[in-house]
Amino acid sequence: MDIVLPPPRLARRCERLKPSTIREMLKVTQDPKVISFGGGLPAAELFPVDDVSAAQDRVMRTRGAAALQYSVTDGIPELREWVAARLRTKHGLDAEAGDVVITGGSQQGLDLYARVFLDAGDVVALENPSYLGAIQAFDAFEPVYLPIASDAHGIVPEALEAAFARADPLPKFLYLVPNYENPTGNTLAAERRPRVVAICARYGIPILEDDPYGEIWFEREPPPPLIKTAAKGTVTYLGTGSKMVAPGLRVAWMVVPDRALRDKVVTAKQGADLHSSSYAQYVFAEYVADEPRLAAHLACVRATYRTRRDAMTAALRREMPAHVHWDVPDGGMFLWATVGERIDTEELFERAVRDDVVFVPGRPFYPNKDRGDAMRLNFSAMSEDRIAEGIVRLAAAIRGERGASR
Repeated sequence: MDIVLPPPRLARRCERLKPSTIREMLKVTQDPKVISFGGGLPAAELFPVDDVSAAQDRVMRTRGAAALQYSVTDGIPELREWVAARLRTKHGLDAEAGDVVITGGSQQGLDLYARVFLDAGDVVALENPSYLGAIQAFDAFEPVYLPIASDAHGIVPEALEAAFARADPLPKFLYLVPNYENPTGNTLAAERRPRVVAICARYGIPILEDDPYGEIWFEREPPPPLIKTAAKGTVTYLGTGSKMVAPGLRVAWMVVPDRALRDKVVTAKQGADLHSSSYAQYVFAEYVADEPRLAAHLACVRATYRTRRDAMTAALRREMPAHVHWDVPDGGMFLWATVGERIDTEELFERAVRDDVVFVPGRPFYPNKDRGDAMRLNFSAMSEDRIAEGIVRLAAAIRGERGASR
């Protein structure tokens, strides 16, 4: 006789956990006919495979046992010092290795920060739209979102001030991607950064500064990070090697100057994974230790992505109907386009798939899922020829969807 078990009694928060739009969409892109502007993928052909392989060989010859052993939760000392030194050199930041916690990708940093801050019903302030991966990480802890208006120059300080003045209760923290934001590609203007920091300080609200794209600038470097001008301990900074070197290594970092908060983050990480991969940390640290080699690699990445951005914007100008609008990012990997209120990009997505081109519909990037006329386009992963053909297909899908909506 078969025993029929009742359904598992899952935690209430699982009701908020939805599959990642991007992860699910990647299944569609396995067909080589499909041109994908969807995933936030770096250009795989630029990965420094030979140099990373050589770094791996050196690690195994000199540090093999340590690389294969358990390690400390915070991360190996060599990598933590490299992170602190790079922030000191690039931004004049008063950073020490002791401020740094190495994580398994910056997505883990988002999870750990939310884990130590959020109870069910707590408020999180964030840009509108904002990074859907952060929303997904925060959702597990059942927060309420306070969306703050943003424009082509980033989050709007006046809107932030007004939202905090009305908020009851105040947000536990403000989440920002200040450089080449995912999804919009916009950069928080230099003159706005101290104003945002001052507003948060006045209300006693810490900032989670997520900077995965700050190294991928085109014409000029972005302004200094918010953590540079903020009082020590009021900003936690996330960085990652995924866009600098390769995402498969899953090496990223949190800079947490507040020692009490850092201790809680480390304790939470112990419960999650004990520590990030020792092997990956040693290999990454060995590769980036050669600064001229890293600088040359980043210069190649910036030049390639800039060319692909230009190819996409040129194709958009040639092919798109007048009701489609977009901004031109100064760096990063994404371009944000709006298609007009008469088109819902989730419905457009279904039509585009039939034309063998995909993108990410905009609705998941809005915390309250209340706007559906936008889409995120990734330009980093496709060649210029594929970009041009993909925009032709996408423009045809938009014209077809607009015609069908009349």
